[in-house]
Amino acid sequence: MMLRSRPFVRTEHHPFKVCSNFNCPFCVRSVAAFKVKPLIGKERFFGSSPAPFVGRFGYPFVNVGILSPPEVREDAWLFDAPGFWASNNFQIPEIVGYRSALVNSHLKAHVKGSGRILEIGREVGMASAPVDVEVLLKSRPFFRFSPDSVAAPVGPSGVVKHAKITSNPKIPQKVDKVYSDNGLKASDAFSYLYRSGFDEAFLSRILSVGTVGLKPDRRLVPTRWSITATDDILGKHLISAVKDFQSVNDFLFYFGGYLGNYFAVMMLPDVWGYELFETLAGSSSFTTDYEPYSGRTAYVEETAGGYYASRLPVLEKLRSLGRQACVLVVRVITSDYTVPLGVWVVRQAVRAALDSSPVSFASLEAMIAYAEAHVKRRFGHDIRFVFSRSRLLAGFKGQKKLSAFFGV
Repeated sequence: MMLRSRPFVRTEHHPFKVCSNFNCPFCVRSVAAFKVKPLIGKERFFGSSPAPFVGRFGYPFVNVGILSPPEVREDAWLFDAPGFWASNNFQIPEIVGYRSALVNSHLKAHVKGSGRILEIGREVGMASAPVDVEVLLKSRPFFRFSPDSVAAPVGPSGVVKHAKITSNPKIPQKVDKVYSDNGLKASDAFSYLYRSGFDEAFLSRILSVGTVGLKPDRRLVPTRWSITATDDILGKHLISAVKDFQSVNDFLFYFGGYLGNYFAVMMLPDVWGYELFETLAGSSSFTTDYEPYSGRTAYVEETAGGYYASRLPVLEKLRSLGRQACVLVVRVITSDYTVPLGVWVVRQAVRAALDSSPVSFASLEAMIAYAEAHVKRRFGHDIRFVFSRSRLLAGFKGQKKLSAFFGV
């Protein structure tokens, strides 16, 4: 459920043509700076905040603040709308344009502290629409654009001297219910809200501002951590449901992508298992992580937040099919992905792949041959190393099927 989606008419985002490379990282940043700098030449501004932001450096004393363009805007929700960007095929320059215009008005606080800016961040995080705020910074915000592999990037920043909300936050009743329940575990709160249609982007926001969980455990969670934690919590919730389903009948191959990130998703007729490979097109290097039917006992070592971000849509797809499967995912990152924008790109690219019509095969060998040829034809990239190094495939080929033990 995209709580902040509204009718949208796309406008021109580029005041001039800088070079012939649409995704040139230098040009993307230059255009963003050109547009934003005239708007941030003052300490006081009125804006519409679509999201809070909690830093991770110095934990447990972290920067906590609110993100907002330096003006009140009807379309402020668009500055933090990954699902909408993807469904409307927004490209890197457009997304950078939005994110670089978000001023991060912050101050240092303890993760279990209190104060006005923390209260504002909490209300912004819980609201279903951007909240109008008045902000006075100690000095003019400093322009910078900081790409991130996990969290969506932000733009200028400044230390808050004074801030207040100038509109009534629209907090959904169900969100207020879990916030008021001091005895409800965070995982149970997420399960309830997720079933009610709140998406992972919204849930990660309310986790970051400490609004869910048992009262003694509530605290600020760095935005970067809350994103991955949300993907993991929701994933585990779905795994429990998926394990009750029958396995898929055939070998299924899905392919698609977004913003230069392409995913081959291969479903094998067996009980739940999952493995992710990530590789750069044209390179023989890769990272990989894996989980068997029994699950993992530790945080992933190599693929980090991308592991959980790609696992979630895979599980959503299996739930919609009413099936379980052993799933091998291969991410191919091309040169078109010039600016890291966060793991939301992974999540949406996998969803795009799974929205395609699958190719069905009667055997594993036929699916592997097709996958190798498909990726080679699209990118000139050889992924044979994936199939030779895959722990998931080794288990599928060489061991007695887990289905024999679990009656699936």
